[in-house]
Amino acid sequence: MDLALTDEQRSVQELFAGFFSKESAPERVRAVEALGFDQSLWDALTGIGAIMMGLPEERGGAGASTLDLVLVAEQFGRRIAAVPLVEALVAAEPLARTGPGRSLLDEVAAGTLIPTIALRPVVAGVARLAPAGAVADILVALDADELVAVRRPGQRPHQQPPRNLASSPIADWDLAAPGSQRTVLARGDQARQAHSDAVSMWRVLTAAALSGLRREALDMAVGYVKVREAFGVPIGHFQAIQHRLADLFAAGEALQLLVYEAGWARDADPGRAQVLSGMSFLAASEVSFRTCREALQFHGGYGFTLEYDIQMYFRRAKAWPLAIGPLRDSYQHLAGLLFGGPSRQTTRQE
Repeated sequence: MDLALTDEQRSVQELFAGFFSKESAPERVRAVEALGFDQSLWDALTGIGAIMMGLPEERGGAGASTLDLVLVAEQFGRRIAAVPLVEALVAAEPLARTGPGRSLLDEVAAGTLIPTIALRPVVAGVARLAPAGAVADILVALDADELVAVRRPGQRPHQQPPRNLASSPIADWDLAAPGSQRTVLARGDQARQAHSDAVSMWRVLTAAALSGLRREALDMAVGYVKVREAFGVPIGHFQAIQHRLADLFAAGEALQLLVYEAGWARDADPGRAQVLSGMSFLAASEVSFRTCREALQFHGGYGFTLEYDIQMYFRRAKAWPLAIGPLRDSYQHLAGLLFGGPSRQTTRQE
């Protein structure tokens, strides 16, 4: 296993770092918080082919590896971009596997359709709190023993999201709503396996986004302690703060290696991919939240105020992982993969 980035991968990293720095500045994120979706940013992403880059070239993609997508997701998370990039990258793969699904990809590639995925099985015909459910046009979901793509008519936003910690456009999705078009992508074991693979991919890319988020939060903390003074000196001179920053940096470096390994394994070592995706997701959830919590505390009382950007990172570090449910379920799921027994997240229907 060699996790060193190639020249091409460093170019991808630099390209998207510059793109998100320009197109997802903090003021842009704040301006769309009511809905949690930036249409202009989405148009720009589809314009450069980002949504399709993980698909094979013969299906309209760029043939990017999972590690390439991890690098993109890192930069997406670093700027807490208000678009469902991770969900779209994940949903595009099962759509590309079947003829009926591929018929939708041209519109996805053009940016006229936004795809997303339900991370948990459908219950009583409804996908509960689907990521990007308020703005997406197509939902890939596991409904009983069928993997389906449901297309919803109407103008965006399709509904207002409930108020939530990360200002995300989450929403319930009624698969039988009037005008909906249902396409079956797979049935039986094939459907369940395809959905499991998609959720595993979501965990890896969300881990990468959280890793990028915590890196930016750490940079904010370092910048702030250099200029905030107490007793006539910058507070960064105090060893208690220096030690805490060093611990956060070390944890973040270890996390990044784990996330890169999880991305690499999806293409090079499929037998370990599910376990590593679970590990990286849980590690990223813990490390990113701890980093943002510490960074916010370094800001003192200012950190909680809306004028400071760190509060936006703190809220998303807490909320992004919860899209799949309580973290205790993710730990139980990982334990089931490692030691056998039922996997809570793949069996429960509530």
